[in-house]
Amino acid sequence: MLQSTGRDLSDGCVAAAQNLGLKIEEAADDIETLRKIPADLMHALHEHRLTRMLLPRSIGGDEVRPSVYLDAIIELSRHDGSVGWNIFVANSSALLAAFLDVDAARTIYDDPRGLMAWGPPTAQRAYAVSDGYRVSGEWGFASGCRHATWMGAHCRVEDTDGSLRQNSSGRPAVRSLLFPASEAELLDDWNPIGLRGTGSESYRIDDVHVLESFSSTREEPEQRRETGALYAFTQQGLYAVGVAGVALGIADAMLDTFVTLASEKVPRGLVRHADNPTVQSEVARSTAAVGSGRAWLAETLDEIYERAGNLPCVNLGDRARVRLACTNAIHSALEVSRTTYHLAGVDAIFPGSPFERRFRDINTLSQQIQSRPQHYEATGHVLLGGEPETFY
Repeated sequence: MLQSTGRDLSDGCVAAAQNLGLKIEEAADDIETLRKIPADLMHALHEHRLTRMLLPRSIGGDEVRPSVYLDAIIELSRHDGSVGWNIFVANSSALLAAFLDVDAARTIYDDPRGLMAWGPPTAQRAYAVSDGYRVSGEWGFASGCRHATWMGAHCRVEDTDGSLRQNSSGRPAVRSLLFPASEAELLDDWNPIGLRGTGSESYRIDDVHVLESFSSTREEPEQRRETGALYAFTQQGLYAVGVAGVALGIADAMLDTFVTLASEKVPRGLVRHADNPTVQSEVARSTAAVGSGRAWLAETLDEIYERAGNLPCVNLGDRARVRLACTNAIHSALEVSRTTYHLAGVDAIFPGSPFERRFRDINTLSQQIQSRPQHYEATGHVLLGGEPETFY
């Protein structure tokens, strides 16, 4: 049911996502069972350049505007939430190429199937050496690691004098260290109730040597190599856009499926669902909620993109607006998914139904950090004139 906001989506990444819809749906059982995207589907996603939407053009990427990227993630997620999730994570990781030494970035992405995966920062430390770093440790939740050619570790750095390296704000810096995926041991511990196909495993590395050129930071916008409006958005902000796209795609698919069911379903002792005023009202409210959540997010992204220019980073107010629009879209999608699941009744409760897996997927998404309701508090603080020490 989601409609575009007037942009031409007849070609490019959104059309590619639409063209792969049937192939994605046909792979759904394998995605769930294997806990990864099957090789032939992953090959098609690479061939259609859907892993390179946010990669800089200088490295062979497409550098699409954020609102079009959102539409592509929504479309993929309508067909399978795990596919949408893995593709948004691959693109979010590719944003680091804007900060990397250009030769290092090309080493990773000259491979047409090149992509990076990593887990969130931990308390692990890297140790500075003359030409880079040595690092050991364990990280979790590395979505897409089964398809990655390179992986990363986000950690604090202990310099040769034993002190912790500081960032420009005077806090311990977190540096991203990159290494071939073969250096990491995957721990095969991803067995959640939903988003199983993301393969978001933990991984372990042991005394890996990382050259300085294969490291960077996501904390210092002034250090980015690339110019252009896309890279004025924070990585965390665009990561939230990806999560919102997955949520909107899943919720919209559930709503579409329910509308089809409502035309046929006659609950015992009641009128046909489509003739029930309560059902009619809920469908209207749900259509407005998911549509307005997407439209406001896309409008916000377009407005900021148009005036971002070559800024090192969009300002605090704009970062807050992106975060708020993403949080609103995610929570609107969660509410729509719960409404349609309950309206579907027993048709939603059996494995293999068009509601059951999507319901598991979106409620798994609801536990991720981007879905926290505390984001409303943080953005409200900024909107009311506050200036928090950190805001991504």
